[in-house]
Amino acid sequence: MTHDFSILQLLRDASWVVQAVVLLLVGVSIASWAAIFRKIFTLKRVQRLTDAFERDFWSGGSLQELYLAAVKHARDGSPMERIFASGMREFQKLRERRMAQPDALLDGARRAMRAAYQRELDALEVNLSFLGSVGSVSPYVGLFGTVWGIMHAFTGLGSMTQVTLATVAPAIAEALVATAIGLFAAIPAVVAYNRFAHDIDRLANRLETFIEEFSNILHRHAGTAGGMSHGG
Repeated sequence: MTHDFSILQLLRDASWVVQAVVLLLVGVSIASWAAIFRKIFTLKRVQRLTDAFERDFWSGGSLQELYLAAVKHARDGSPMERIFASGMREFQKLRERRMAQPDALLDGARRAMRAAYQRELDALEVNLSFLGSVGSVSPYVGLFGTVWGIMHAFTGLGSMTQVTLATVAPAIAEALVATAIGLFAAIPAVVAYNRFAHDIDRLANRLETFIEEFSNILHRHAGTAGGMSHGG
């Protein structure tokens, strides 16, 4: 007697619990791959826009012109550009109120930039916890399907008078499919989570460095009047 050990046939012969576990894992895997591709495109776009804004910022032009440009396309700009716009907006608002103390001007701008930084970081980390959950939970869900399948298989074998490897193998193979699919869902999610966490951490360090450098520039201009540039 021969058995068809193809994945589809094993799933057809599996118990409904194993089939439900496999369907759940396949759905989770599809959702995680969709999240992975979205995050790849998002981070590449953010990196490209951040590089472009940083080149414009350090070109020595007018901060006011950069600010007007940042306000104009705030939704489509880079996180660094929105942080810059938040700091400039608060700095100018406090200046218009005739707040003379340079430290007060700088503290207000820095707080605004820190708040914007946290918002940007939260936006970049969207779906990251989902990938972490898929990577950590999927193997256990698959293992549950396997354990249930093996229990179901041995319950059926208990009623047989003669048990051979040929009768045991199909049932065990059906159960192990759940673990295999659980690993198939988990491994890409774990790899992607670690990669994205690393990229976001590097970008966060870059944004924090920009906040400090821009704060130094604002500090130099806190006690002056008129246009602002940072060429020297």
